[in-house]
Amino acid sequence: MPTRISPLAPFAHQTFRTIWIASIASNFGGLIQAVGAAWMMTAISDSENMVALVQASTALPIMLFSLVSGALADNYNRRSITLTAQVFMLAVSILLTIFAYFGWLSPWLLLTFTFLIGCGTALNNPSWQASVGDIVPREVLPAAVTLNSVGFNITRSLGPALGGAIVAALGAAAAFATNALSYFPLLYALFRWQPDVPVSTLPRETLGRALSAGFGYVAMSPKLIKVLFRSALFGIAASAILALLPLVARDLVSGGPLTYGLMLGAFGVGAIGGALLNARLRELFSSEMIVRLSFTGFAVSAVVTSLSTNTWLTCAVLLIPGACWVLALSLFNTTVQLSTPRWVVGRALSFYQTAAFGGIAAGSWIWGSLAEDYGVGTSLMLASLAMVFGAAVGWKFALPSLETLNLDPAGTFREPSLRLDLQPRSGPIVLLIDYTIREENVPEFLELMQERRRIRIRDGARQWALLRDLENPDIWTETYHTATWADYVRHNQRRTQADSEVWARIRALHAGPEGPRVHRMIERQAIPPRDDVFHKTALDIHH
Repeated sequence: MPTRISPLAPFAHQTFRTIWIASIASNFGGLIQAVGAAWMMTAISDSENMVALVQASTALPIMLFSLVSGALADNYNRRSITLTAQVFMLAVSILLTIFAYFGWLSPWLLLTFTFLIGCGTALNNPSWQASVGDIVPREVLPAAVTLNSVGFNITRSLGPALGGAIVAALGAAAAFATNALSYFPLLYALFRWQPDVPVSTLPRETLGRALSAGFGYVAMSPKLIKVLFRSALFGIAASAILALLPLVARDLVSGGPLTYGLMLGAFGVGAIGGALLNARLRELFSSEMIVRLSFTGFAVSAVVTSLSTNTWLTCAVLLIPGACWVLALSLFNTTVQLSTPRWVVGRALSFYQTAAFGGIAAGSWIWGSLAEDYGVGTSLMLASLAMVFGAAVGWKFALPSLETLNLDPAGTFREPSLRLDLQPRSGPIVLLIDYTIREENVPEFLELMQERRRIRIRDGARQWALLRDLENPDIWTETYHTATWADYVRHNQRRTQADSEVWARIRALHAGPEGPRVHRMIERQAIPPRDDVFHKTALDIHH
């Protein structure tokens, strides 16, 4: 039976502990700012849709730019990217404070500022979340992800109420100023952190190629596709409660900014409870069951919230979606990280964030529009139906179990010595691997080569094919292309310990006296390049 990891195990690592504590202060500021922005929109606009768009404007850039941020996280120093994002958000927060103080904010200008803060979050999140796996060992990664959720939701339980009090007493500008000050402890912690940055002899991937490699990895990973699909559905459905909560506080229970803060605080208390129960629930239930319960919990709470006119009843029922929110999102995040090797984890997390926050942005707009046309209560009722649908989808697209594959680099590849002088950019490179397979082993071989094909394409190979010799049917040839020699080396360095198990089983079926023979070739055209032909023809015509 596997050893049970303590939920507090990540705190044994000083870097994680320091940044976690600093993040508490930053999260406090962010939530206080969110309360100020949402409540200011209710003061400067009569449109329910504009109020809901405050949340959408923060989530939308995460959907739009997370893919680029993920590629940057896998190809540049993650600490530097995180620092850049924090400094950018600090500058935007200072400008927002100034504009609010002097009364220069309009509804669209407020959305512009929240959109820019969302851009900083989009740049920050993939690098920070991928860095968690660099700070703590893989076996305590689920606990670290959960602790990050606990930290955020500790602040969620107190920060909104504090934000509501600040807005009520001092105005939204004071809330924005508090957020600006909250960035400094995290900046200090990040400046002190000196991570070990692996040194690569290969040229850095271009942005386009890095994005293509990330897309290829996700597209060839069925488990990740299921996680992305379910997280998008969850974002669309579950966004209704948070997006419409300012309207619930104002219209359904006739409250003010302090009431809104108390409701967000109740949501945060529920989230802390969900985080504390997280490890125990994962022992008792499958991942899919936890996600279904999360959808169902949101559905029940949306119905009760739509009918309630009592502040305390609404606060009590908001404990349920708070717990469900952290249970589902931390499970999605952990599944992505444990299903992804380190070379592409930033991009995989960016795809997850694009799906989840894209769903939140779309859902916020949908439920806000419905609230404007039909009322807040009706919008929440319709959202509850979407949540029930999200739970039912699990019968067809069940979330994969939380397996712990060994995704550490295999470390077995050694760059071969070549007689031909190649540069890293030389190419295209063509690979052929010859296998000798006895007839009785062909069915098993073909089954393994299906998995081999998925791994090859997932790790960057192109034009994969399996050929059989017509004159010597025992000879099978696997072939694929890479764009350059550097891409070929990078492709092989991406092989994980789990992938090596498939390779070992294929080698065991090979019947030759030596191992499978590998041919590494560079493609060359047998005719002059097209430009030379056209150039020569033009000269002939001229003369």
